[in-house]
Amino acid sequence: MVTEAFEFVAVPFNSDGWGPPDASDVSSSASPTSVAAANLLPNVPFASFSRSDKLGRVADWTRNLSNPSARPNTGSKSDPSAVFDFSAFAIDEGFGLASSGGNPDEDSAFRLVDGKPPPRPKFGPKWRFNPHHNRNQLPQRRDEEVEAKKRDAEKERARRDRLYNNNRNNIHHQRREAAAFKSSVDIQPEWNMLEQIPFSTFSKLSYTVQEPEDLLLCGGLEYYNRLFDRITPKNERRLERFKNRNFFKVTTSDDPVIRRLAKEDKATVFATDAILAALMCAPRSVYSWDIVIQRVGNKLFFDKRDGSQLDLLSVHETSQEPLPESKDDINSAHSLGVEAAYINQNFSQQVLVRDGKKETFDEANPFANEGEEIASVAYRYRRWKLDDNMHLVARCELQSVADLNNQRSFLTLNALNEFDPKYSGVDWRQKLETQRGAVLATELKNNGNKLAKWTAQALLANADMMKIGFVSRVHPRDHFNHVILSVLGYKPKDFAGQINLNTSNMWGIVKSIVDLCMKLSEGKYVLVKDPSKPQVRIYEVPPDAFENDYVEEPLPEDEQVQPTEENTEGAEASVAATKETEEKKADDAQA
Repeated sequence: MVTEAFEFVAVPFNSDGWGPPDASDVSSSASPTSVAAANLLPNVPFASFSRSDKLGRVADWTRNLSNPSARPNTGSKSDPSAVFDFSAFAIDEGFGLASSGGNPDEDSAFRLVDGKPPPRPKFGPKWRFNPHHNRNQLPQRRDEEVEAKKRDAEKERARRDRLYNNNRNNIHHQRREAAAFKSSVDIQPEWNMLEQIPFSTFSKLSYTVQEPEDLLLCGGLEYYNRLFDRITPKNERRLERFKNRNFFKVTTSDDPVIRRLAKEDKATVFATDAILAALMCAPRSVYSWDIVIQRVGNKLFFDKRDGSQLDLLSVHETSQEPLPESKDDINSAHSLGVEAAYINQNFSQQVLVRDGKKETFDEANPFANEGEEIASVAYRYRRWKLDDNMHLVARCELQSVADLNNQRSFLTLNALNEFDPKYSGVDWRQKLETQRGAVLATELKNNGNKLAKWTAQALLANADMMKIGFVSRVHPRDHFNHVILSVLGYKPKDFAGQINLNTSNMWGIVKSIVDLCMKLSEGKYVLVKDPSKPQVRIYEVPPDAFENDYVEEPLPEDEQVQPTEENTEGAEASVAATKETEEKKADDAQA
């Protein structure tokens, strides 16, 4: 077997300095290695150097030749020596040899090696859309494929973020519209709009009324249990249910006492405290509501419809955080309104002393039947003088009585409810004991209209104290079981000053609405808060409107039973006869 001998290469010695010797110094009898070292590539710049000298490129596999057609033809499409070619024909536009005329001895022919990491991409309109950005910087060596992937990934991330933000904003916008842009009553096309009053005009109104006089006090009140003032989140009390006690939400014209006072000509305008509070606090409202106005002779009655929005308590009405749209959701505006009304009624009965002691007044409850268990409530009929020829009578409610400083004091009882701390941003169980002011400020932001109406009702009823309970769900997803976390008491006048509720402005709004309605002719009207704008509208409606909310909708034509031909002929004959009769009546009337 023949094996080739391995020839050890000889390294030529350069006595003049570093690097291989020049070709002229190599003798003819030199080894092949020496000859190969002498026959270096012709275009590779090389010079002796020291540590202080600049080091240039030896080879560059990443750059693109700016003008490959101008290079000398080597006979090969892919010349392996092209990466070592730093002549004037194959130099980049930004390389220094081009500016030095291809002379490698010039200092500009060399460039320092940039050891700095590539700059991080700057995201912004100036970087993204300015094509002349960093034009004067030297070109960076990049892997084109990696850079392209990075750019694509960044674009995809930006697209996802933009899509997520758009969807989030659209969902919130739709939820807010679903809660606020739904009218409380369906506006019929035959209704005639008479007035349109923006809320901006209400803020400028002011009217001062004299102290009212009490005409009658009906019903009975139980005493307030002061033990509930000591409740804290650590010793919370379970909210009980009072299913056997009856609560009455009777409108103005159905009140027998108001009818009697109207017959006795005690006043010209009649309303309830809930209706007046809705008018007085109208500029703070967001949800739509409506009030029925009846002009009978020289008298004016402000009524509410059966099942009106005024019977429920709004929740998160003035909050910027949207509520779920679906009515079936336990956190929707409608579901929370029903839950708040349920909590408010039970709370007003649980905080009472259950010893059977009751404070009775001039007359019994006008809406209760004999033997019926009724809630603790007193109706105070009061009369205000609006001007020389106009008086207003309102039925005001009180829920309890207490002995304060050896004097009988009337109380109103209401409850705020917490359904999910994520919506309000404040957890009552953690903040009520240490930061009550922060909790109350949050409720004023989220439920400003409801608290203002409660304060207005307490002022109308001349209550000495208004008790506000803080009731929360046992669990955020359980809307049946609740606990009482705390009970706070406020004087109505002081609390009105805290929430910036001006009594002169309240009566100015009522006086302007009453003066406007007194100019209308006899009939029935409805005042509706616009569902999408801060304004109210007054419509003229038929006399039988709202008496029966059920409207029979016709079946589709394909589901209707088609009459036979005989029945069709008979129907046509009856219609013709009816037309003839109507024409005769019209002729007789003209004659």
